[in-house]
Amino acid sequence: MGNGGTKENQNVYFRARKQAAMYNERLSSREGAAEMLGISPSTLADYELGITKFVPVDKVVLMADLYNCPELRTGYCKYECPIGKHIPLATSVSGIEGIALRLIREFDSNEIKNIEKDLVDIAADGVISEDEKPTLEKIISKLDEMSVAISELKLAGEKVLKG
Repeated sequence: MGNGGTKENQNVYFRARKQAAMYNERLSSREGAAEMLGISPSTLADYELGITKFVPVDKVVLMADLYNCPELRTGYCKYECPIGKHIPLATSVSGIEGIALRLIREFDSNEIKNIEKDLVDIAADGVISEDEKPTLEKIISKLDEMSVAISELKLAGEKVLKG
C-alpha cells in the first residue's frame, strides 16, 4: 500500500494528508502533520514516499483518524495484513449514489431468495457434497460482493459523520 511508488502524488498517505489539508491547514505541511501524529517529518516523508516498507499499524490508525480517511485502515488491512488480505473490504469510497445503487443491486430480493433456496438445499442433509461445492462457491462469492458494498457504505458514512 505505502510502497507502491516513489512519487508523492501516487502514495495513499500523501494523498490522504493533502485531501485533509483542505479542512485543516496544519496538515498542508509534513512538519505540521508529523507534529500532530507524534512522529518526525522525515518519518512521515518515508511513509509518503514509500521508503518505509510497512507503516506501523498504530500510525495508520492515527493518520486515518487525523485525516478523516478511514479507507487508510481498510487499505492497510486489505493490502498489508496477512489475515486481512483474505477479507472482503472496500479500500476506497465513491459517491453515495454509486454506493446506494450497488447495495440495491447486491441485495436484490430475488437473488437473496435464490441464495436462501440454494443454502437450504445444501444444508438439508448436513453434508456438502462435491456437486454442491460450485453452488457454495457462488454463494460465498456473492456474499463477498455484498460485504464490499456494505464496507464501502460504512466508510462513506464514517467520513460524513466524523465531518
